[in-house]
Amino acid sequence: MKVLLIEDNEDLAASLKRGLEERGYQIDVTYDGNDGEEKAFISAYDCILLDLNLPGKDGLDILSFLRNNEIDTPILIISARDQVEDKVAGLSIGADDYLAKPFQMSELHARIQTLIRRFHGRSQPVIQIGDLIIDPMNRSVSMDDKIVNLSVKEFDILEYVAQKYPRTVSTEEIVEHVYDELDPQSSVLRVHMIKLRKKLKEATERDVLKTRRGIGYYISCGKNV
Repeated sequence: MKVLLIEDNEDLAASLKRGLEERGYQIDVTYDGNDGEEKAFISAYDCILLDLNLPGKDGLDILSFLRNNEIDTPILIISARDQVEDKVAGLSIGADDYLAKPFQMSELHARIQTLIRRFHGRSQPVIQIGDLIIDPMNRSVSMDDKIVNLSVKEFDILEYVAQKYPRTVSTEEIVEHVYDELDPQSSVLRVHMIKLRKKLKEATERDVLKTRRGIGYYISCGKNV
């Protein structure tokens, strides 16, 4: 999952980036309000972490701009402003959640997962498509009650395609959300896909991750339950 972090405290930003990357996220960081607003407007993210006290442009103004321009990406405000009035203002303008500093990385991770899950219309923490079960919190995968051991990138790819089920996901989308500055024409994604499809097929003896030539990849596991 690709996350934009807009935070002017560089030490805190570095710590959050490191902690979230350890949990499998791809993180873009900006320290300025104007730059953050531009990134959020022109690029696709799965979640935006937004500080309020920013140089260049205040976080609430950024939030208002994005929502007025129909950017519906989940936005989690992370701020030292912990007064009820600040929380009400942020949520009223269009923030999806508000987390007051300081906070634990585990809580931030859980809040992000909840927002992404809600955005994709899921009520449960796990993603279940037929017999395929993906647990984003624990980064585990099972198929037909068998554990499927995946590498970090293999899990990230499967999770992203599953989030979009039943839609076919393009190579460009996967590269944008799963990799950091990877050329879409690179063979890296293709290698990961071959290994991922092989592991899923070994677990279930059928093709789970399929290709629509010239379009992209999709999951074929039966009805989503």
